[in-house]
Amino acid sequence: MKKILLFTLFLFVFNQIEAQEFSRKDSLQGGLREERTCYDVLRYNLDIKISPIEKSIIGNNEIIFKVDDNTSKIQVDLFENMKIESIVWNNKKLNYKREFNAVFIDFPEELKKGTTQTITFNYSGNPIIAKNAPWDGGFVFTKDKKQNPWIGVAVQGTGASLWYPCKDSQTDEPDNGASIKVAVPNGLMNVSNGRFLGSTDLKDGYTRWDWEVKNPINNYDITVNIADYVHINDNHEGLDLDYYVLRYNEETARKHFDNDVKPMMNCFQSKFGKYPFFEDGYKLVETPYLGMEHQSAVAYGNKYKKGYLGMDLSGTGAGMFFDYITIHETGHEWFGNSITSKDIADMWIHEGFTTYTETVFIECVKGYEEALKYVNGQSRSVRNDRPIIGQIGVNREGSGDMYYKGALMLNTIRHIINDDVKWWKLLYDYSETYKKQIIDTKTVIDFFNKESGIDLTSVFQQYLTTTKIPKLVLSKSGNTMNYKWENVTADFKMPVDIIINEKTIRLQVTTVNQELKVEKKLVLEDISVKTNKFYIKVERK
Repeated sequence: MKKILLFTLFLFVFNQIEAQEFSRKDSLQGGLREERTCYDVLRYNLDIKISPIEKSIIGNNEIIFKVDDNTSKIQVDLFENMKIESIVWNNKKLNYKREFNAVFIDFPEELKKGTTQTITFNYSGNPIIAKNAPWDGGFVFTKDKKQNPWIGVAVQGTGASLWYPCKDSQTDEPDNGASIKVAVPNGLMNVSNGRFLGSTDLKDGYTRWDWEVKNPINNYDITVNIADYVHINDNHEGLDLDYYVLRYNEETARKHFDNDVKPMMNCFQSKFGKYPFFEDGYKLVETPYLGMEHQSAVAYGNKYKKGYLGMDLSGTGAGMFFDYITIHETGHEWFGNSITSKDIADMWIHEGFTTYTETVFIECVKGYEEALKYVNGQSRSVRNDRPIIGQIGVNREGSGDMYYKGALMLNTIRHIINDDVKWWKLLYDYSETYKKQIIDTKTVIDFFNKESGIDLTSVFQQYLTTTKIPKLVLSKSGNTMNYKWENVTADFKMPVDIIINEKTIRLQVTTVNQELKVEKKLVLEDISVKTNKFYIKVERK
């Protein structure tokens, strides 16, 4: 408990130091003020028309919510470049005030705690176009090789309110799912999350495509994909597998997805539990950008290549037998879509675990040694530029090291535990315990500490909140070898395995110098440190 309190205090101080960098606009987007916490979203019913020519959206979002505290004002979010046509409640147009991307809506009477309310938010406009999706948020309006419109959207981090009104906070997912109705020009198809309910010719040159999501869903996961698609259907042990691909890629897609998807599902379900959104099915949808973990409608843009656009990000060759986007983005169905961080400052809960799923998949198919090779190869991409955990309450992520360093941290924790039966049970139980829940870093640490029986707090703190890599310092005098941690927090402790004369020895290393009796003739260079199991540096003095 003391370690957790120290960790919480560290984050508080860190956040206070960093807070001066942020503005009122940041706080409105990332913060939890009364106008947001007073209500809980139950459902979104989105009904819009998208014009590829005008690059515009017009329509409405019906927001059904439960009142958690008596209130006469709520905050809903919509980017300031989008026009509000009207906001209607009980057939009355409501007054509102806009401040940056926040819309503060006033009700003519107090809404009582426990009641269910519905507003219809009518809007229109030209949403922001992404310059480099998915790394920056926005729409992609382009054309396929046959010159047909091809449209997609990715808004993680930027905010879903870029294109539709919502409570744009990861703390609140619509409990009862969503309906997504999107009208597009005749001859095109829209693919969104969940199950396809049918299409309707609107007799105005547009056809509306209706989709239904049964499960809670992150705001940034709700999506549209518009193109001349063909539909490929498959099934795996009762789970619908649907692929929506550009018409001329149908044959390529059939062969390509068949190689990875079923082995991946077998692996992930054995390690992390049943696919979390079984009721909504599983889809891969071809997109004009690289990829995104849109729940039950995973965006796929890896051009039917192995690795990452034909490259192995680990640099080891171990990542070239599978399609990186299929594996990584599907891993998010468990870590990010099912288990969601309350604040994007804790986005490592999404990306660290999901990056580790790549290693898990390799181990399932190719074995432990190949998996170790892969995860350690990822260390070449770690920058240690800033902490992995970002600033709470201002819609700000931490370092991109949340991906590779996050995976390396989990690999390290696996070998601290040093019991694979316990490790795989811990991961499985973590996935099942927090399935379809919204959590924070402290929740993860508490769970891992309890289930492992080891106090891992200082390990999490070291890798998540500092840019320092633990350094194991070895020195020798006569028949005594000295060892300790440097470049670490004051209370850091972590075991590490070394090999002397082909014998593995586990050292319980702290920041205090300790001794091990060895042969006098032994030289430090003859001591092998298991750096492939622990993300550390070694210095021999």
